[in-house]
Amino acid sequence: MQATRLIIDTREQAPYSFAGFPVETERGTLTTGDYALAGFEDRCAIERKALDDLVSSLMQGRDHFERELMRASSFDFFAVVVEGSASDVLGQRYQSRAKPNSIIQSVAAFSVRYRVPFLWCGDRECGELMTFSLLSKYAYEIDKRFNPTTIFKC
Repeated sequence: MQATRLIIDTREQAPYSFAGFPVETERGTLTTGDYALAGFEDRCAIERKALDDLVSSLMQGRDHFERELMRASSFDFFAVVVEGSASDVLGQRYQSRAKPNSIIQSVAAFSVRYRVPFLWCGDRECGELMTFSLLSKYAYEIDKRFNPTTIFKC
């Protein structure tokens, strides 16, 4: 298994560069999520959302977003990395008339319904670190499970 290669979905409009991280990246088409570990695209992925994009996905694009979360619920691991904080939502620091309570309640409902964590990362830099960390930890666990004599170093 080549654990250090990440696939970035071709539709991802503002992809992380992962500069300074011990990974290689390539663009490819993912059916679910924006980032995945090469070879495990159907088992582990991360969806990246800027705060405005999250709000839009919960309000105007809700059906499409919910279908993606439904597909992701069959994965070993899937998470939504949010480049914003719950405080940003409560402070209405987004471009929408959606009420903060509606956004928080939708995130809570989707988290429970589809067993998908929404990780409030605060900003883009933390989102990139969290995305790398989640995918590399998944790779480590898979490598340890199937090849206990080697350890993926991250």
